[in-house]
Amino acid sequence: MQDAKEEVRSRLNIEDVVGEYVQLKRSGRNFKGLSPFTSEKTPSFIVSPEKQIWHDFSSNKGGDIFGFVMEVEGVDFRTSLEQLARKAGVDMSVFESAGSNDIAKRKKRLISANELAANYYQQSLIKNTHAQEYVFKRRRLGKDVVTSFRIGYAPDSGDALVRFLTKKGYTSKDISEAGLTNRFGGDLFRGRIMVPLMDGSGQVVGFTGRALKDEPNSPKYLNTPQTLIYDKSRHVFGLSQAKPGIRNAGHAVIVEGNLDVVSSHGAGISQVVATAGTAMTVQHLKSLVRLTSDVRLAFDGDSAGLSATERSIDIAQSVGLELTIIQMPDGFKDPDELVQKDKTLWQKAIDSASPAVDWVIEQYTKREDMSSAAGKRKFSTAAAAIISRLQDSVEREHYVKKVAKISDSSTEAIESKIDEIENKATKRFKKAVQDGSPSKRDEKVIYIDNLVALSLMDPKVRELLVAVKPEMVGRGESKEVLEYVQKHKSKKLEDTPKELHEHDTYVKILLLRAEARYSDWDDKDRYQEARHLVELIRIDHKKQQKNQLTRELQEAESNGDDEKIAKLMKQINQLIKEIKGD
Repeated sequence: MQDAKEEVRSRLNIEDVVGEYVQLKRSGRNFKGLSPFTSEKTPSFIVSPEKQIWHDFSSNKGGDIFGFVMEVEGVDFRTSLEQLARKAGVDMSVFESAGSNDIAKRKKRLISANELAANYYQQSLIKNTHAQEYVFKRRRLGKDVVTSFRIGYAPDSGDALVRFLTKKGYTSKDISEAGLTNRFGGDLFRGRIMVPLMDGSGQVVGFTGRALKDEPNSPKYLNTPQTLIYDKSRHVFGLSQAKPGIRNAGHAVIVEGNLDVVSSHGAGISQVVATAGTAMTVQHLKSLVRLTSDVRLAFDGDSAGLSATERSIDIAQSVGLELTIIQMPDGFKDPDELVQKDKTLWQKAIDSASPAVDWVIEQYTKREDMSSAAGKRKFSTAAAAIISRLQDSVEREHYVKKVAKISDSSTEAIESKIDEIENKATKRFKKAVQDGSPSKRDEKVIYIDNLVALSLMDPKVRELLVAVKPEMVGRGESKEVLEYVQKHKSKKLEDTPKELHEHDTYVKILLLRAEARYSDWDDKDRYQEARHLVELIRIDHKKQQKNQLTRELQEAESNGDDEKIAKLMKQINQLIKEIKGD
């Protein structure tokens, strides 16, 4: 079940799932909204896409994507997993069958089959003169880039690869599940230049096959179908090869074709990747945001390219990326063609990238008659739709003024259009099936969570933790995390250490809690807050001791035990003084 859980988690974004119940707005690296569990008026519900964790300060609840569905729907873990699996398109039966208990081992075997296939295709390229002429002469690719991308050739025969892999010990089921066979059990790829699709670590998970010669009834490009190891909605082509180039350049370039990537790398422009022939997704950009916040798109300028760019603006906003658009010089249809002519032209186009919203607005002006009222209406409506999706108020104001100037309108008119669009687009959110609010008995838990969260963020406050004894905390994950930070007095945590891996969700909630509550505080204020929390925990513990002694006193009084009564009264009075601070 753990394999199914991780597969579902990898395919869904927590902000998308939570966003069906809560109106979220970006706040730095996180999202913020009103709690679905309480009737709060000020947003204190936080979602961290980076940590895949949510936390609600108003009800003191938090957890991962599964915990959220369990809370809002009032269901158990199994039901939440099934609901999210349907949303993610994950077939649970694959993970439940007797032969698929260890998905990790299955994935490893399918990757090894693809790795061997890549080697086989490389050897076939060496043996085929026509394929070599296409790669080295027609496409003008150098040996280094061919080697780096492991480019090969699939022989134009029925089952050459299948026979090769069968000899290596792979079953027909293995080869099929690896995405290497057609519906008849023969080779899927025939007579094609083969470009391996690699994951972020460089392992082969699939292929793109480019036909050696164009034929009417055969697709120019053929890709590996969806498999256990290949998901086109998540795959970024060339990422493993482009990582050094992205870091050095400080930006990433996304193109439409895989061979555009190969040509660019061959020309020494190595920060280029592609989205494997599919529409841009959140997962694509999340793969890049770890490397850079500057992403430049080189999409077509036709209607489809314009629509794709508009969608990409929304996605980039959601993950915190700065998006710009690369325009191809007149007369060139793609980067590969540009590189073949002059690689400096391609580099110049990359360096001249325009902000995405500016580019889209410019495209609208070219498509409408800006001298007519109808043209201005269509232009301003389309532009207002784009502006309505921008999250930064200063950026919105900038484009309101720009669109008003282009359309010879007032800013009030453009803002009115934006308001109208936003009102129509108001989303109806699902309701949580249960409400919750922090009870009195939860206060001590909140004090402890705040103190531990603060100590994870700021090692300087850990010297105060000596006053917090184990019996004040009780048992469970908070005690173990507290003991960890007491032992590691100078280590600042930004992720879960291996010693606390079994409490990963709790630690991530604490880190999110610390970031949301204390990141803007200075050292002095954090230290004073820690002292205050230690005192609250101490007093709460004294009160619990007093309550326990009071119960014992009542029992002693009913038994007429005068000696015990006197002893307990003395202890209770001492605790009362300590609670008052006397």
